[in-house]
Amino acid sequence: MIVALSGGIGGAKLALGLSHVLPPEELLVVANTGDDFEHLGLAISPDIDTLTYTLAGLDNPDLGWGRRDESWACMETLGALGGPSWFRLGDRDLALHLLRTERLRAGEMLSAVTDDIRRRLGIGARILPMSDDPVRTRIGTAEGWLDFQDWFVGRRAGPAVQAIDFLGAAAARPQPAVLAALAARPRAVVICPSNPFISIEPILAVPGMREAIQASGAPVIAVSPIIAGQAVKGPTAKIFAELGTPPTAAAVAARYGALLSGFVMEEGDEAAGIAPRVFRAATLMRSLEDKVALARAVLAAAETLR
Repeated sequence: MIVALSGGIGGAKLALGLSHVLPPEELLVVANTGDDFEHLGLAISPDIDTLTYTLAGLDNPDLGWGRRDESWACMETLGALGGPSWFRLGDRDLALHLLRTERLRAGEMLSAVTDDIRRRLGIGARILPMSDDPVRTRIGTAEGWLDFQDWFVGRRAGPAVQAIDFLGAAAARPQPAVLAALAARPRAVVICPSNPFISIEPILAVPGMREAIQASGAPVIAVSPIIAGQAVKGPTAKIFAELGTPPTAAAVAARYGALLSGFVMEEGDEAAGIAPRVFRAATLMRSLEDKVALARAVLAAAETLR
């Protein structure tokens, strides 16, 4: 078993690569739910959905989020009526949110709903939320605390980040199947190239998750989302800079600290000061071949560490 911790776009790319080189029963992707929120009365789980659409081959390669072959009639009508159209939900995407919301309100767990949807979409690998309990990321700014989606989408990640908080994390419990997979001594725990602050640290903030990873006995390997001081996509570099740390691969490794036993980074980037063992690879994933090649490199690093 490989247990992969993932946020949205970058993590989903590596998860897709791993799904092409591992038997379905040997891959479990643990999804960040700190981005989840309620919008228009619907339960939205952006990172779970990005992983689901990507592994099902339904992702939108042009936008980087949502479904391909999408239409926007609902949002256009909503905007014309004066409704909140700042968070865009495509017509096909809405079907998933409607179904999830109905089932959650009927008392089902997010993990059960997510697992059923991935099966219906023909995904072999498991996708599970980090917790069935609500955890909500908030961004501290000069304007006060902003809910993550208000900051990220509504304000286009504009206000400078002064602090990050995971509301509800202290009372949350790790999803039981995730704990069971970690207790079964997986081959490796892979931290995908997702934003450390807002994609991976919410997962690690759930009490008992970090301890379960450490107790698993598996090599823990992170893939850097920073290449030559820049993030491929998203606000990772911006957050590092605003919190007073130059955005480098070494800064990413330092965020994870002693949790890591291995670190995969871009071939030409500076490795000075990185404590875990460094492995070099091409980490920019433009094509499926790139994703598969990086997945193979990560698995080879895991075998070396084992």
